[in-house]
Amino acid sequence: MADAPTPSRGPVPKPWISAIHAYVPGKSAGRDGRPLIKLSANENPLGTGPKALAAKADAAAPSLYPDPECKALRAAIGELHGIDPARIVMGTGSDELLNLAAQAYAGPGDEVVYVHYGFSVYDIAARRCGAAPVVAPDADYGSDVDTLLASVTERTRVVFIANPNNPTGSFLPKGDIARLHANLPRDVLLVVDQAYGEYVLPEDEDGAMALAAAHGNVLVTRTFSKIYGLAGERIGWATGDAPIIETLNRIRGPFNVSSTGQAMALAAVADQHFVEHSQRHNTAERARFVSAIGALGNHGLRPLPSQANFVLILFEGALTAEAAYEGLAERGYIVRWLPNQGLPHGLRITIGAAEHMDDIARSLREMAESAP
Repeated sequence: MADAPTPSRGPVPKPWISAIHAYVPGKSAGRDGRPLIKLSANENPLGTGPKALAAKADAAAPSLYPDPECKALRAAIGELHGIDPARIVMGTGSDELLNLAAQAYAGPGDEVVYVHYGFSVYDIAARRCGAAPVVAPDADYGSDVDTLLASVTERTRVVFIANPNNPTGSFLPKGDIARLHANLPRDVLLVVDQAYGEYVLPEDEDGAMALAAAHGNVLVTRTFSKIYGLAGERIGWATGDAPIIETLNRIRGPFNVSSTGQAMALAAVADQHFVEHSQRHNTAERARFVSAIGALGNHGLRPLPSQANFVLILFEGALTAEAAYEGLAERGYIVRWLPNQGLPHGLRITIGAAEHMDDIARSLREMAESAP
C-alpha cells in the first residue's frame, strides 16, 4: 500500500509564484566577507549630488506620512522633461512600476515578452502575476526588433525592453523603437525601461518619451538609483497615457516614496550640473575602459558596446569569466559574474573611478597573459 502524501504544514503558494527565482543583487564583499570596491551594482561612482545630500536634513519628520502623491516631485520631473505631472506615477524604485505594469495588464493565460539577456526582473514580473514569460532571441547579445515582434502572439499583453539594456549595455536607436511600437497591436503595452536613460547622450535619445506622450499603449520608466546616486532611497517614476497612469496609481503601494526620498529626489532634479558631470565622467571612462579591454581581443576578451554605466565583457579565450571574477576579488574589486543569467562567460563591470578602471584593465591584461 502506497504511503499517504505528507500533509502540508501551511498554505501552498500558487505554482507560478513557486517558479520564480528570486532577484540576485550585486555583491559588495568577497566570499570571505572582506569588503571590496563595489563595481557590481551600477551605482554612481561619484556618489550623491551635494544638493540631494543637503536636502536629506530638511525632510519631513519621520513620524509623519510622506505626501502620497509626490506632488512637488512629480511637478519637478514634469518641468524637466516637459511632461504633464498628471501623467507621472512614482514608485519604490522603477522595479515596483515594472511589476505593476505586468500585474495591471497580464495574468494567467497571458504572455509577457522580453529579449534574451534582458533585465531579470521582467521574468519575475511576468511570473508574479501568473503570465507566461516569452523570451525573444537576441542579436549578438543585444535587443532585436524582429525577434521581439515575431514572439508576439494573440496572448501577448506586455512587451518589456530595457534601453540601454541591462546586463548587456546594448541600445536600440529611435527608429527601431518606433518600428517596434508601430508593429505591436494597440492592446499590447510596450514598456521601455530607461533606468540608464540619463547616460545616453541627448542626440542619441530613443524617442520613447514622445511615444508615451502620443500613444495609449506605451509606458516609460526611469529611476533615481543610477545617475542621480539615490539607489538607497528607492525612487522610480513612469510616464504614459492618462489611463495607464491611473491604473498604476490604483495598485501601487500607498506612501510608496518616503519623505526623505522625495526631498532628496526633488533636490537632485534641481542639480542637473551633477547629472551632467556624472554623464561626462561615465562617457569618458567607459570609452577608455572599452579601448583598453578591446586591445585584449587576441586573448579572447570582448567588451560589448554599451550606452550605460557598465560594460559587459565576454571571455572567449583561455581566461574564464569565473577566474577573472576571482582574480579581481583578490585584487580588491567585486564585479558581477552572471551564470544565473545565462552568461557564465561574462562579467558586467560598473564604470567607476578612473584609477579603478585602469587597475582593473591592467589586472585583466595580466591574468589574460598568464592564463594557461
